[in-house]
Amino acid sequence: MQQLGREAIPKQQQEEEKKIPIGISNRHVHLSVHDLEILFGRDAKLTKFKDLSQPGQYACEEKVTLVGPKGVIENVRILGPTRKQTQVEISVSDCFKLGVRAPIRDSGDLGGSAGLTMVGPAGSVTVPEGCIIAARHIHMHPQDAASFSVKDGDRVDVQCYGPRGVIFCEVLARVNENYKLEMHVDMDEANAASLRNGDFVKIVR
Repeated sequence: MQQLGREAIPKQQQEEEKKIPIGISNRHVHLSVHDLEILFGRDAKLTKFKDLSQPGQYACEEKVTLVGPKGVIENVRILGPTRKQTQVEISVSDCFKLGVRAPIRDSGDLGGSAGLTMVGPAGSVTVPEGCIIAARHIHMHPQDAASFSVKDGDRVDVQCYGPRGVIFCEVLARVNENYKLEMHVDMDEANAASLRNGDFVKIVR
């Protein structure tokens, strides 16, 4: 059977292909092996609770309490697998509750970020840095990036629709063979735009 060229694909189908699903990130923690063992005991291993949308990523049974100068947040879930450096991702609202000044950063950009204390069943860890408000971003497979004509590290504007529709500016495109197409926002951003998991948005430049 002859393969149809893109010009032969109905316009409605082309528009469907341009939609990006939303994934809403609640506060969570990525732990280093060192900090995992302090919080949960020597030789502790993460226990998978469920797989996440991104391949190889999963939510864990393990949870910690975050402690800041002004307050605490309990039952904050750990995400696996472990990382080289502990990273705590919270929202602006969480910053007010904890009393920390976490900067808006891309994942992994932790130098000079906020510090706080985590408490687990076996001990506590105070990290001098590593607490951030994760910058909104889009995970893309290289094929998705080609379809959208963007490359890794590009910043794009993204529109969501509805009664509280907004345009999210400067959204980071993260391109990797292991990624599945999805835009990540935190709870504050999702609530402001009345977004739910699985809603769709579009790049508008």
